[in-house]
Amino acid sequence: MLPTFVIGLREGLEAALIVSIIATFLRRNGAPLRGLWIGVGAGIGLSIAVGVALRLLEQALPQRQQEMLECVIGVIAIVFVTGMIRWMHTHARTLKGDLEQAAAAALGAGTLTAMALMGFLAVLREGFETSVFLLATIQNATSAPAAIIGALLGLAIAIGLGWGIYAGGLRLNLKVFFQVTGVFLVFVAAGLVMFALRTGHEAGWVTVGQGSTVDLSWLIPNGSVRSALITGILGIPADPRVIEVLGWFAYLVPMLAMLLLPAHLRPGTALARRLRIGGAVAAIVAAAALFLLVPLPSVEVPREAPLADGRTAVLAVNGDRATLTADSEKIELGDPGDHTGAADTAWHAEGSGELPATLTAQDLLTYTGDRIPVGLNLNTAPGPYEARWADTTRHTVLTRDDGLVDVRTSGKLVLTIESGGLTSPRTFTVDGAVLQVEETYATDLIATIAEADRAAHDRLLWKHWLPVALLVLAGVLLWQSRRRPGRDTAPRAVNDTGRAGRPESSVKGSTHVA
Repeated sequence: MLPTFVIGLREGLEAALIVSIIATFLRRNGAPLRGLWIGVGAGIGLSIAVGVALRLLEQALPQRQQEMLECVIGVIAIVFVTGMIRWMHTHARTLKGDLEQAAAAALGAGTLTAMALMGFLAVLREGFETSVFLLATIQNATSAPAAIIGALLGLAIAIGLGWGIYAGGLRLNLKVFFQVTGVFLVFVAAGLVMFALRTGHEAGWVTVGQGSTVDLSWLIPNGSVRSALITGILGIPADPRVIEVLGWFAYLVPMLAMLLLPAHLRPGTALARRLRIGGAVAAIVAAAALFLLVPLPSVEVPREAPLADGRTAVLAVNGDRATLTADSEKIELGDPGDHTGAADTAWHAEGSGELPATLTAQDLLTYTGDRIPVGLNLNTAPGPYEARWADTTRHTVLTRDDGLVDVRTSGKLVLTIESGGLTSPRTFTVDGAVLQVEETYATDLIATIAEADRAAHDRLLWKHWLPVALLVLAGVLLWQSRRRPGRDTAPRAVNDTGRAGRPESSVKGSTHVA
């Protein structure tokens, strides 16, 4: 409830402050306010419609698509709140003068449409940001009804404060207000970074950096007051993952530095340029070190594997052909294809190879596992027999880096025998060339490979993705260091007499708009 209350209060007061400044200027110049209020109403209505439409769209989507939409909404909300905080931080001193200049231009147009458009645009920007930010925060809240009540309460108070400022009877230290709420919203937005990364993983977009960091379930158990404060307000889950922690710090630290670093501690132009160049060099060095020094775990898979019948299978790979040998039995493999999981390639062989056209009684027993088929009497029908085969067996050999992982056999081998003393043909299914890797060996090897793959996948964050992010940061810093410093060209506010004077800040000190 508290995050949405502060969002509603902060964003609502920004919109109310802008509208009150415009309305005060128009009233002071004897202009009608009907067009302004029409535009304000239209902006509010469209903002509400955007929020409702996004919510209905989310509810109509399947689960995975919901996660995708929540991730997108979270990212948009982060961008909006970051831009809003930065904009207010850099434009607060000239806000009143800029708005009055725009209102004077609209007043000069002398049309209801110009006034309505000005009010509409003034509210739409804040309202659209509020809708998206509130929707993302409500999705991350532990109680959606409480979050909605908090947002409505914050907006109601903001409207009341805006009316008080417009009526001329209210003084607020807006500098302190926006500073405190800005810091709070930075923490909320940092929690949204973690939320966006979590939903991005559930949507299948963010797959790296999913290793666990710390278990905070002891600190924020489900249903507790601490859970409502830490998870519900700040968006910190009980099981933060590596990429979520990195994203949280990467957002929080520079934003707090921008808001809280005193002006007298900020570096001058020359020092700032040197710091940017030094930071870029450090980022490049760190990226290279991570790329070169972070290892990716791997498993060396042997080309031999024990079979369930006690033999040893040996694999030999030569280009797009392979041979699997078990004692005197040899299977030629081909048709290699990609495979997911512990193996990277699946080889195939059709049939059981060359099968004899004539079988003795002893040959027959080798195919039946030394069991005499039902209905066959070796005393009256001792053989040899004429054999006809129906072979649908298919061998699949799974390999990893040309090492043998597993062997699977599907299909069946059907044998029909006649003659050899038989009065009629006999048909039955035989074992055929069934090859199977010893189960314990295959299970342990697959588990070892899966663990190495998980570790390697997690380390891709440090070996590939983080170096890329550092190189992008280095590029931004170098680009900023090449920009020529310019003089402060912020417009100076115009006082009531029409003379340029010191800007009347709408957020610095105790402000009374009248």
